[in-house]
Amino acid sequence: MTPSRRTLLIFILPVACVYAIWASYMTATGQWGLFATKYYMTITMIFGSFIAGATPEGGGAVAFPVMTLVYAIPPEIARNFSLAIQSIGMGAATLWIIARRVPVETTYLKIALVASTLGVLVASFWIAPLVPPKFSKMMFVTFWLAFGIALFFINHIRKRQAVDSLPGLSQAQVAELLAVGFIGGCFSGVLGNGVDICTFAYVTMKYNLSEKVATPTSVILMASNAWVGNLTHFFLLRDVQPAVIDYWLVCIPVVMLGVPFGAYFMSRVPRLVIAWTLYVIITVQFIGALLILKPTGSLALGSALVFLLGIVLFFGLTLQSGRAAAAKPTAGGQARKRRGPGLHPRPPA
Repeated sequence: MTPSRRTLLIFILPVACVYAIWASYMTATGQWGLFATKYYMTITMIFGSFIAGATPEGGGAVAFPVMTLVYAIPPEIARNFSLAIQSIGMGAATLWIIARRVPVETTYLKIALVASTLGVLVASFWIAPLVPPKFSKMMFVTFWLAFGIALFFINHIRKRQAVDSLPGLSQAQVAELLAVGFIGGCFSGVLGNGVDICTFAYVTMKYNLSEKVATPTSVILMASNAWVGNLTHFFLLRDVQPAVIDYWLVCIPVVMLGVPFGAYFMSRVPRLVIAWTLYVIITVQFIGALLILKPTGSLALGSALVFLLGIVLFFGLTLQSGRAAAAKPTAGGQARKRRGPGLHPRPPA
């Protein structure tokens, strides 16, 4: 099958069907007027959908802080919207990745997928209802700030040598990745986003996996978590608010193309461009949260503890990676030469 025919069947036709269903529903129910009152979310997700496809931060990484910090929307609505919109946008990006045979790391994908699915379910039923709204906002931005600092360190100070696939994993390493996937799934269940950047951080810092391989893999992971979380809230918990549906309807048309365009952009640029994009997003999110929430007392203390936990976790991973590189100075070069176990082999240039 030619690349153009594969793209038509796997990406263009499914996306066209979703557009047709969406337009028919909007017309039949007379919902076009929503754009007049909810346009700000459409604009937000133009940028959010591009970032979702181009970086390991899903669209929820933009939607959740903007909705909760800028528009003062309750976190539970922001979370449910994040899951709903990512099920569409990240799903479209997944189709694009498969259709264009963008390399992904399937060992990492399979292990994290199983654990994160369980994490989403556990968090949706038992953890999310217990998390105070303000703490969930600050937890989000402070944890990713720690990640951004560690990623900057290994990319620009230690200057790591990126590889395109994971090594053979021991049982202990598989257990570690299962744990990281489960924690990431819990973040997704609480915040509407998390498994993508948690697992991305783990594989890039511990195993030096290239951002160009880890990013599309994390996109597929977040798409699966979004579908699990979205279906759980729609059909099991039945707590999806009417506002979520309204926001969802005005954002579907932009994310269906915005996320795949971000994935296309990511596949065409050097990996450090992706890294710098992350630094900027993470910094802006953190500064915005400080200015809007002005954390004091227990909120400030909790945020500091989450930040310190992130620093210990992420720098612990970088130290493990550094020791492994020192013990096997040629391993990085060998791993870089062989292709990772992606969905498909890289097509000829």
